[in-house]
Amino acid sequence: MNKENYFINKIASNKFIGDDGAVVLEKLSKKESYVYSMDAFFENVHFKRDWLTLEEIAAKSMLVNISDAIVMNAKPKYALLSVAIPNDFTEDDLDQLAKGFKKIAKEYGITIIGGDTISNIKLDISITIISITTSPIYRIGAKIGDLVCYTGDIGNSKEDLETLLKGKQIQKDSKFLRPKLSGDFFYDVAPFIHCALDISDGLFFELARLSKANKIGFEFNEGIPNAIGCSGEEYEILFSFPKKNKKKVEAIALKHNIKLNIFAKAIKGEYTCKCKEHHF
Repeated sequence: MNKENYFINKIASNKFIGDDGAVVLEKLSKKESYVYSMDAFFENVHFKRDWLTLEEIAAKSMLVNISDAIVMNAKPKYALLSVAIPNDFTEDDLDQLAKGFKKIAKEYGITIIGGDTISNIKLDISITIISITTSPIYRIGAKIGDLVCYTGDIGNSKEDLETLLKGKQIQKDSKFLRPKLSGDFFYDVAPFIHCALDISDGLFFELARLSKANKIGFEFNEGIPNAIGCSGEEYEILFSFPKKNKKKVEAIALKHNIKLNIFAKAIKGEYTCKCKEHHF
C-alpha cells in the first residue's frame, strides 16, 4: 500500500492538491493581511500515543495551531499538513488520523491545501495555518497601567498530565485532550485590548514573554499558586487592556459566557518565570 497517496486522498480532494505547491488566488482588501502560524506536535514530546486516539491527536494538533491564529485576531482559512507516519500504521489508523484533521478543518471553515508525508518510526505532525485579519493583535502593545487577565480556569491540564504520566486515565472532556478555544469571544473583544497570546506553556511562561516583549512587570492582586501558574497545555487567552475598557471587556465576556480573571496590573519592571519545562 502506498500510504502517502492513501492518506492524501483521505485528507482532501480539491483543486489545490497535486502540485509541489498550492496557488491560492485570493484578492484581499487593502485592510486585510495574511497571518501564517506553524506548530509542531511530536510524539513523545507533546503527546504519547497511548494517551489519545489517533483522531484526538490529529484534532488537537489542529486546535493548538488555530489557537495561535485566534489570539492574533485572525480567522483561519487554509492549512498545510506535514505528517511523519509510523511504518506500522494500517489503513484504519490513517482513516482515524484523517478524520481528526478533517473534523476540525470543517468546524473552523479551513481548507487543507497540501503538505507532505514521510515514513517514520513515530508520529510527528507539523501544521501551517494561513489566516486573514483586518486588525492583528500582537504580544507587543501592553501599556503601563493596563489590566492583565486570562480566560477560563487553568490548572486542570497540569493535573491531567500528571495523571497520564502515572499511567492512569483522565476524563474525555479534558482540555488536555481537546483544547477549548474562544474565538468568537476574542474577535469581539479584540478592538478593546492592547496585546494577547494563548497560554500554551503556562501562565507564568506567557507572562515572562509579555514582560520581555513590552519591558513591563506585573503587580499581582493576589498570589497565584504554581499549580495554576505553571500549568501548560491550557490554551486559554492571556491579554491586557486599558482600565477604561474594563466594563466593555466584562460585558463581552458575559455575552459569550467566558470567565474573566483580572489578576494583575502592568507596571514598570520585569518578570521572570521560575516554572520547570513541562514537555517530557
